[in-house]
Amino acid sequence: MSRMRIISILVALMLLLSSCAFGSDGGKKSDSNKSRFGSGGELLRIVSGSENIELEPLIKAYTDNNKVTIEMTYMGSVDIMRQLKSNTSEYDAVWPASSIWISMGDKDFRVKHTESTSLSPVVFGIKKSLAESMGFVGKRVSINDIMAKIKSGELKFCMTSATQSNSGASAYLGFLSGLSGNPEVLTMDDLQNSKLREDITGLLQGVDRSSGSSEWLKTLFLQGDYDAMVNYESLIITSNQELVARGDEPLYVVYPYDGLSISDSPLGYIDCGNQKKEEAFLNFQNYLLSEKVQSDLQKLGRRTGFEGVFDENKGVFKGEWGIDTERILSPIKLPTAEVIMEALNLYQREFRKPSLSIYCLDFSGSMYGKGERGVKEAMDLILDQTKASELLLQSNPREINQVIFFNSGIIDTAIIDPSTEEALNELNAKIQAQSAGGGTDIYKAMIRGLETLKSYDLDQYNPAIILLTDGVSAGYFEDFIIAYEELGQDIPVFSIMFGDADPTQLKEIADYTRARVFDGREDLASAFRSVKGYN
Repeated sequence: MSRMRIISILVALMLLLSSCAFGSDGGKKSDSNKSRFGSGGELLRIVSGSENIELEPLIKAYTDNNKVTIEMTYMGSVDIMRQLKSNTSEYDAVWPASSIWISMGDKDFRVKHTESTSLSPVVFGIKKSLAESMGFVGKRVSINDIMAKIKSGELKFCMTSATQSNSGASAYLGFLSGLSGNPEVLTMDDLQNSKLREDITGLLQGVDRSSGSSEWLKTLFLQGDYDAMVNYESLIITSNQELVARGDEPLYVVYPYDGLSISDSPLGYIDCGNQKKEEAFLNFQNYLLSEKVQSDLQKLGRRTGFEGVFDENKGVFKGEWGIDTERILSPIKLPTAEVIMEALNLYQREFRKPSLSIYCLDFSGSMYGKGERGVKEAMDLILDQTKASELLLQSNPREINQVIFFNSGIIDTAIIDPSTEEALNELNAKIQAQSAGGGTDIYKAMIRGLETLKSYDLDQYNPAIILLTDGVSAGYFEDFIIAYEELGQDIPVFSIMFGDADPTQLKEIADYTRARVFDGREDLASAFRSVKGYN
């Protein structure tokens, strides 16, 4: 049997397995950001953090027994805050991971009846053997202890983007607090401290892979071979349940005592003057707060109070995984909204591990018209730093950006290093002047991108290939696989679809590289914010 035939069989098997792992209840694909339950009565449209995907069976059970339809739209907590600020009427209720995003976004005080539905601290989950070798098992661990292990090269971890997701933002604010000596509350002056800036930059160098959502970070971790992740205690617990079930090593939970944040999962009603809708909301909220459902939430690894958990659920929170429901959780006091926004901007502009982004831009004939316009608009959003800053997508000067223009071959390439505003503007002008024509071969462009990566120390960057295309391509996936395996690195290939998109080939590439496909045709800013959250 030929080498190419063997590769094809292996890829088909991998994609079959990954399609099972990446799916979710009811046949909804994990790449979709919406789920609908029920088919009658009042419609409740809830914008929610991705961590609540795990609650879909409970939501379905409620709609099955009540005359109500619930539509869940999953979004990063920072984007939920932005939705509230925009005074949108698109949603009836809001369910972020933390109350802070409601208070920062709800400037018109439209949200009412807000109640915490569960609690989950943001923690480090570290392979138990590694936690033991670093001396973390059974010990109190500080942020500085963790930073020392990162600097020594003993620890790398996955986490969500601080400018996309609550778990990333919460962990990041905890890092800042711990590295500042755990002040009563973080201030603007603290953020200007040169030692803190040096320390937080060093700590974030330990990030192995980034994600735009907490739930997908869990999926990524379970699909890959990573040492640790920063996520909600509840998602570490459900990850461990899956790891143990398949015979793999569980994660050990580490609670940084000087930088701990807690998610309170608040559910609030966005008042629009509709009494029937408000009643439907309150009925659903009461269901979630009922003793039975609170017990069900505990079975998913969520705490429902600072007092501990029900006796029948204590076995979920296993001591051998480092989980202690008897300890008093002492979270950091969150700073003011002004300080949080400045911290997020500093994360994006200066502190985070720099990206090495290779943009493969499809300028083939099939992209002519709306596809070409979409690609140009998308790149304008990321390269125009005024527009990028509005979306918390501004560039870090230490980043490297390469653009590969392609159709059936490589039209042109450009590398920007360092990523100064002047250089980004010049690149943007070049993109805006490019015109579409010819055939399409996305694989040649991606292979060229992989060749570029060979000349960099990828440990210093968050590398990714970002493909902007309609997904209709000639060429051979097997050629890409050979080049990818020769590089021998964990490089995600994300796609943003434009024009008359066909996601079939793009999904195949995303599954193989543990990445995702996003749709840029309806909400371009959201698609680009999503893809950059993983890079």
